[in-house]
This record gives sequence, structure tokens and C-alpha cells, in this order.
Amino acid sequence: MSFSYTVRESLSGFRRTKLSSTLSIATICISLLFLGVFAAITINASRLIQNLRSRLEMEAFLQEPIGEDEVASLLSRVTAIEGVEKVVFVSKDEAAKIFKQEFGEDINKVLDFNPLPPSFKITLQEPYRTSERTAAIYERLMALQGIESVVYRRTLLELIDQRAKSINKIMLGLGIAVSLSAIFLVGNTIRLSISAKKQLLRTMELVGATGGFVRRPFLIEGILQGFLGGIFAATILKIAFEQLAGFASTEFAPYLRMPMIFYLAVAAVGAILGLIGSTFSVLRFVRPSAAQ
Repeated sequence: MSFSYTVRESLSGFRRTKLSSTLSIATICISLLFLGVFAAITINASRLIQNLRSRLEMEAFLQEPIGEDEVASLLSRVTAIEGVEKVVFVSKDEAAKIFKQEFGEDINKVLDFNPLPPSFKITLQEPYRTSERTAAIYERLMALQGIESVVYRRTLLELIDQRAKSINKIMLGLGIAVSLSAIFLVGNTIRLSISAKKQLLRTMELVGATGGFVRRPFLIEGILQGFLGGIFAATILKIAFEQLAGFASTEFAPYLRMPMIFYLAVAAVGAILGLIGSTFSVLRFVRPSAAQ
């Protein structure tokens, strides 16, 4: 009986405040469209940044002359450094082959000798692909006896870190602003619904209805408004992204195809925003003492 009453009263809130409920759902839908676009940009920017980080590697050039035993010993010490994922030894002959592949010239013929030193190509573990942690690994490598110099794209890594922080701050600020507006509108709609039921709420209090029993329909009404707004937003986003992916290049299209969990999250966020907005209004305007 309690459950059926709660559902009926929640739906009746839509009928009593049709215009404000419709506006609330539409506003949540629009808010979530913005949030969804912001989230997609943030996710794809993060994917792109991680892709760039994965291509970065360090190269440690070894002092010459150096024997095989010294190379093996140095290799084990480099591999043992925290944050190092993989180390590949590049001999002088292999370095000459790489030079020829990249520049089309045989360095042995150009200079009559091979000036390229042996080196270690070092790949870092994912959590260590930041400018700060890479700099710490650089210092540890330079402290090892047998390493002449270490090179990596430090400036690019610092730029990536700066851009990643800026993107996260901007998206967080926009997301908070849009979320607050959605919460405010849901709360305002629930407040109107509460006002329309003041006489009923007074009657329920007189017959001994508990605060939880009185508040539940309004909370569910807010959740429904948010969820419907989320469903509409998720549907529009999916259609829009799929259409754009059809026109995009093969390299860019994967960034427009979001997984289904993304669209489910949009709908879930709508329900959560609706719950938060309705909770604020219910706690403020529906009190145990009386419906004021």
C-alpha cells in the first residue's frame, strides 16, 4: 500500500506541475547534453594524452669503451629502477642500421667510422610518464656509472602535463556550474509540487503520517525528472556522436564512438541530480512539524 501510494503521488506531481516538470526535464536534458559533451571531450583528451605519453621513451647513451659484462650489469641496474617498464639494448651496429633507416645514409661510409654510441632505450610504466616522475628517473640514470647522457622529450612532456591540468580544471568548473543549475531547477520544481499539496500534507500530518512517508513521493518525483532528462540526453548524444563518426576520418572516428557505459552513466547522473535537487527542497519545505 505504501509503495503504490508513493508511486501514485510521485506521478501526480507531474500532473499538478506539468509546465514546470516539463521545463525541469528539458533543462536537465540540456544540462546533461553539455555535461556529456564535456565528458566526451575530457575522456578523449585523456585518451589522446595517454597515447602521446605511451610513445615517449628515454634513451641512455653508454660510455665507451664498454664490455659485454659491463653492459649486462648496467642493464640489470637500469631495469631495477622504480618506474622502468622495459629496457632494450641498442649496440653500435644496431644504432648505425637505425640511422640508415631514418636518414637513408650509411654512417660508416659517410664518416669512415661509426661514431654512434651504444644505448639503452627505456620505456616507463604508465604512472611514471609525467614530467616530474620522469625527471626523477632521469636523475637516477645519470647517477649510474657507465651512463654518459640521457635524452628524452622533456619539453613535450611538460607541455602535455600543463595541457592535461588545464583541460581537467576547465571541464571540472563547467561540469560543476551545469550540475548546480540542474539541481536548482529540479529543486524549484519539487518546491512547486510541495506548495500544490500543502493541504494534503497537513491532513497527512494530522493522521500521524511519518516524515519519511510524506517525503518519499517528492524524492521519487525528482529522481524521475532527472532520469527522464538523462534518458533524453543520452539518446540525443548517441545519435549525434554516431552521425558525426560516420562523417569523420578513420583516425578521428574512434574518438566519437563512446561505449554504452558512457550513455548509461549520463542517465544515471540525471537521476542523481534529480535526487539531490529534490532532497534539498524536501528537507527545506517538508518538515515533520507541518507542511508549512
